[in-house]
Amino acid sequence: MPYPARVNPHLEQARTHSKAWAYEMDMIDVPQHGTVIWDEHDLDSHDYALLCAYTHPDAGADELDLITDWYVWVFYFDDHFLELYKRTGDIDSARTYLDRLDLFMPAEGEITATPENPVERGLTDLWNRTIPHRSAGWRRRFVESTKALLEESLWELANINEGRLANPIEYVEMRRKVGGAPWSANLVEHSVHAEVPDEIAASRPMEVLRDCFADSVHLRNDLFSYQREVQDEGELSNGVLVVEKFLGLTTQEAADAVNDLITSRLHQFEHTALTEVPGLFDEHGVDPAARAATFAYVKGLQDWQSGGHEWHLRSSRYMNEGALADRGGPELGGATGLGTSAARIFGSVLATAPQRLRAFSATPFRTVSPPRPSIEPPFPLRLSPHLDSCRRRNVDWARRTGLLDGVVWDERRLRAADLPLCAAGIDPDATADGLDVTSDWLTWGTYADDYYPMVFGATRDLAGAKACNLRLSAVMAGAAPSTPLEAALADVWARTTAGMPPENRLAVRRAVDTMTSSWLWELANQAQNRIPDPIDYVEMRRRTFGSDLTMSLSRFAHGRAVPPELYRTRPVQAIEHSATDYACFVNDLYSYRKEIQYEGELHNAVLVVRNFLDCPEERAFEVVNDLMAARLAEFTHAATVELPALFRDYAVAPDVREMLLEYVEEFRNWLAGIVNWHENVGRYTEAELRYHPMPPSAFGGPTGIGTSSLRISSLLPAGH
Repeated sequence: MPYPARVNPHLEQARTHSKAWAYEMDMIDVPQHGTVIWDEHDLDSHDYALLCAYTHPDAGADELDLITDWYVWVFYFDDHFLELYKRTGDIDSARTYLDRLDLFMPAEGEITATPENPVERGLTDLWNRTIPHRSAGWRRRFVESTKALLEESLWELANINEGRLANPIEYVEMRRKVGGAPWSANLVEHSVHAEVPDEIAASRPMEVLRDCFADSVHLRNDLFSYQREVQDEGELSNGVLVVEKFLGLTTQEAADAVNDLITSRLHQFEHTALTEVPGLFDEHGVDPAARAATFAYVKGLQDWQSGGHEWHLRSSRYMNEGALADRGGPELGGATGLGTSAARIFGSVLATAPQRLRAFSATPFRTVSPPRPSIEPPFPLRLSPHLDSCRRRNVDWARRTGLLDGVVWDERRLRAADLPLCAAGIDPDATADGLDVTSDWLTWGTYADDYYPMVFGATRDLAGAKACNLRLSAVMAGAAPSTPLEAALADVWARTTAGMPPENRLAVRRAVDTMTSSWLWELANQAQNRIPDPIDYVEMRRRTFGSDLTMSLSRFAHGRAVPPELYRTRPVQAIEHSATDYACFVNDLYSYRKEIQYEGELHNAVLVVRNFLDCPEERAFEVVNDLMAARLAEFTHAATVELPALFRDYAVAPDVREMLLEYVEEFRNWLAGIVNWHENVGRYTEAELRYHPMPPSAFGGPTGIGTSSLRISSLLPAGH
């Protein structure tokens, strides 16, 4: 724990108030369908006022009362849902129960429904006391996080009914929603009277801070609640259990691994706050008052981390017997002098230093001997009949747009990459023109993937890379191209978006911008020689792989008949994310030697797993293979079990059902085509790894250190 825990001076008032409030809402000693959820001893021993006093140490008396009531409500909801629906497995009644809660969370206007149970009654009271004091942007975020907290409880219930244990990636994603930490982050803003400016709230740095906060909070809770949830309640939604079964560890080894993941997320939180947030302010012109508000929010999240940990050590709700006995630091009734609560911080930092240092200790260009992957296409492979002619046109296109520059690529390297083969498997039913467009997008993206490290990575020119991104975005808005990279994008962009509605064009442009901005993240890590945190890696890998672009182009093929809200549902998102992760891991396995030995790369799942688990290379390969298999199993489950349930629950029209089923089939083709391409392409073979398109001597000039920049400069726009 890198931050000291502090307790709010208004604790006793919050205890008195929250108990009276819980009685008023009928949460104490009032049977629900014949079952008493809490008695007064339960509320006293759980001590949610102590939780809030620790997690919001600077809140005023009234704010602490309100926040404590919110936490009493959310824990009561959790236990109420457990007793009435999780233990019984009554998923239909659970869905009706959750649907009604929407009535008591209007983002605008007043609540008109009449509450019928303590959960609805408490939500009504809290909503009316909180919402009027916050901005429209905050209200929107709070509604979304509260709904996620409530509605995704059905995911936990469905898994219990099926006896299904989530894979680690799925678990972390869903735990953020079910566990409610994003909801807690919203209340941090409220308690410190400091909202994150709307213009940066959805940016990567703020998302990462929120997600790191959420993951640390939830995984810590999983450590303390393992005994109660797994042994008493038969719960399957616990990170220790997930890691235990997935990695084949003992319970204690799994707990240690989860603890290491908490540490990694806290390190990521610090790194983002110190290195990314200040630049975000400058980029968006955030004024001093809003900067101060944002840092107050960041400090509030830090307070929550340390305070939440302290409460878990004390609440009778959790497994913590003896936890306070040998801490070597002050307790509430012990020493109270200045600095005593921070006495344990040095030991914490020292104990976690090896893990922190490992992330910065990669040896670039080291020799590796990975096993040759051999992966069968997960679904039947079909290839377009236009493949051969597409190959010829693809070479002509690359030459015409200037991609065969002799520095990044030449014709041999292009043919070895054979992107038309990938396109032919991804889109086997495409017309000849359609296949060309897909092939050229893949070619442009793969060329750019090689271009950025060579042009900007070798010189750590992050400013140049950012300027290049702005130019690419401008080209999609109609600016004239000035480099081969821009010319190729301009050409394929025009062919893709011709006749496309403006809103769809904007969505595709945003998808390209998302991909190119993720390359800046890679370059920044490369400049710092920093191996990514495993969760950050998985989530950013989807962006660097261009999955947003792939999915946006696929969605627009369906026209406007599929309501956007269906794409935001959990089953569809599970299909998209699991398929993308599977494809990313396939690429990481095949490209491991190319990236680690020949390019000095740090962004490969095998390396990330090896660093995090501190395990041999062979074991890291096994874990990545297992993650692939788990994500593929999740894709199949979401497509065959969860999607039909979605159709039933949302009363989806038959024509929309058909379009979504076609969307799933496109993913099957996508995965089969990607695996087939990796298995048969020359890009990762020994001959190509040893080949360089143009040695320095070919220029007839100097060959010493730094002369490569003479060739690279030819790729940049004039005046760069």
